[in-house]
Amino acid sequence: MGKTKYIFVMGGVLSGVGKGITAASLGALLKARGLKVSIQKCDPYLNVDAGTLNPAEHGECFVTRDGTETDLDLGHYERFLDEEMTHDSITLSGRLFKQLIDDERGGKFLGKTVQLVPHLTSAIQEAIEQAGKGSDVHIVELGGTVGDYEGLSFIEAFREFAAQRPGDAAFVHVVYVPYLKVSKEYKTKPAQNAVKDLRGFGISPDIIVARVEDAPDSSITGKLSLFGGVAEKRVVVLPNADTVLRVPLELHAAGIDREVMQIIGIKGKRPDLTPWEDIVKKATTVKKKVVSIGIVAKYLDNEDTYISVIEALKSAAWHEGVELRYDWVSAEDIEEHGVKSLKKYDGILVPGGFGTRGIEGKVSAARWALEKKKPYLGLCLGLQVAVVGAARRGGLLEATSGELNAAATEQVVYIMEDQKGKEATGGTMRLGDYPATLKKGSKVAKLYGTTDVVERHRHRYEVNRAFEAVIEKGGLTITGQSPDGTLVEFVEGADHPFFVATQAHPEFRSRPTRPHPLFVGFVRALK
Repeated sequence: MGKTKYIFVMGGVLSGVGKGITAASLGALLKARGLKVSIQKCDPYLNVDAGTLNPAEHGECFVTRDGTETDLDLGHYERFLDEEMTHDSITLSGRLFKQLIDDERGGKFLGKTVQLVPHLTSAIQEAIEQAGKGSDVHIVELGGTVGDYEGLSFIEAFREFAAQRPGDAAFVHVVYVPYLKVSKEYKTKPAQNAVKDLRGFGISPDIIVARVEDAPDSSITGKLSLFGGVAEKRVVVLPNADTVLRVPLELHAAGIDREVMQIIGIKGKRPDLTPWEDIVKKATTVKKKVVSIGIVAKYLDNEDTYISVIEALKSAAWHEGVELRYDWVSAEDIEEHGVKSLKKYDGILVPGGFGTRGIEGKVSAARWALEKKKPYLGLCLGLQVAVVGAARRGGLLEATSGELNAAATEQVVYIMEDQKGKEATGGTMRLGDYPATLKKGSKVAKLYGTTDVVERHRHRYEVNRAFEAVIEKGGLTITGQSPDGTLVEFVEGADHPFFVATQAHPEFRSRPTRPHPLFVGFVRALK
């Protein structure tokens, strides 16, 4: 294998324009060409990791197999590349600053003045080089928008990095082109200014990806080429797609993967995009059968909070050949008005979450699904509320979770021994891949096709097995546990068509072409 080539993906005009999907799509195309691809997100936030960020504001906290709490874009990377990310795949300013300060306090810099340039920029470059080791192509996405104060050190680091490797790096600039209804025309001036901003920092884009809302005007490409200094064949205009899985096909149709390979001087085979074409067809074909799901949640202001759950449900629905419809059901509304709003759904899903708000509503939803034989899938907190509901149903009327009431005596869900005192500390939960042993003949064992599984976790609380008898009396059976037999990993409803809950986050391991078996089983139960 030759030296690693690099692609830097940045954005202009506004954030949330699709840099992550663009980066993941490019990676998928290059992988389809037989290249070994790695990918990394650089976020200028002063957080050490994404675990302490408010999900209602920032979206999902995606957890890697090695237990790193990351940005949701790493979920896109995993789903598009079908590769598992690690801590090297995410770099936040806070982690770098923390390390720099620790090194300065330890005397590593031998009395030199510690500065953004060269010390922070060098740390960024070292992180990029480390993350790209062993790859033919390493893709680096920069969070935020070019021109943000907190991102300037990253842009300078990228510029220096590419300058040291002439011919081995390409810059992709993703910009937004707004449409003015009054004049009925697209306005490229914000995008032109975004390119000018990037040039002002010493970087000229090699590829421009222009995002628009609808079918674009044919003049956009020419204008961006002329004023952006990029050949027309290296400008692509992408309207909103009916599914993001179509983006790799659109980039390939525009020849962008070929152009990028030419820029960085690398060759690859002709890509077989049949799998992408097949999954896009499945995703966009109208199905006769419709299944409806009520997702009982608490972070309703930002749908990205549960993006991996939604993607896992979609993949399972495509696999089963049904049309998926889902509604967000406020857990707090259930607390106030009861479970009557759940009756219209074919199934109920309770995803993860933290804090006391809305928990009683989730308990009510889980208990109702257990009693009414309604298909139910519980994820992380979704298992814990199901256990609380079953214990109350079994006669332990004051059953609760230690997260809900730390002083309660009947905590059927309580804090893990090694988590005590760490409740407000970032990066200390039970995180990443952990094995589980499933009960032979159980529903989950049949779905997985094995009794030994590995799933990703992110939690501090666990089922208190001292109350196992009353939990079982309430209608739940423990069908999966840690290999040492101490932790409850899976529960099922006894004599129930489909009531399955796991302490894990199986949504993180679902793929568009390989939906997770728990989600497939859930959707199948709704048909």
